[in-house]
Amino acid sequence: MSDGKANLNLQTIGELLILLAVANVTPILANNLLGSRWSYPVDGRLVLFDHQRLFGASKTFRGILSSIVATSTAGLLLGSSWKLGAAVSVYSMSGDLFSSFCKRRFGLPAGSRASGLDQIPESLFPAIGLRQAFALTPADIDVVVVCFFVGEIVLSRVFFKMHLREHPY
Repeated sequence: MSDGKANLNLQTIGELLILLAVANVTPILANNLLGSRWSYPVDGRLVLFDHQRLFGASKTFRGILSSIVATSTAGLLLGSSWKLGAAVSVYSMSGDLFSSFCKRRFGLPAGSRASGLDQIPESLFPAIGLRQAFALTPADIDVVVVCFFVGEIVLSRVFFKMHLREHPY
């Protein structure tokens, strides 16, 4: 950074974005392929003090497990390790659960849109949690989050047109 500009590690950023995409699209594909089979909610249908579910019906063990398996496999295919792929998935799904928890507390129904809250934790949690494993700088993390945010919105609309999502966001 001797010229005063941030040097982005584009190859690493690209690898992380691919793993994030796999981690987040896999539960959608699993739901479309399997319907309600093996779909047990992570929150066990627990209702909290605000009369809302902890996470909601769409957050399932099947979704999380399918994400971990697919992202572990993608890690291997990218020449990395399955453990790194699994870690990306776990952090990303943790961000997704955090988003769902917040949306329920805000009184938003499952499946409702909350721009930013729907995208940022799913990319920020893995980018920060795995910053050393990916050798990410703060600028790299910013790029990952912005690219994921834009990419998720675009892909969501594509999946809606393909009838893989119920809502075009």
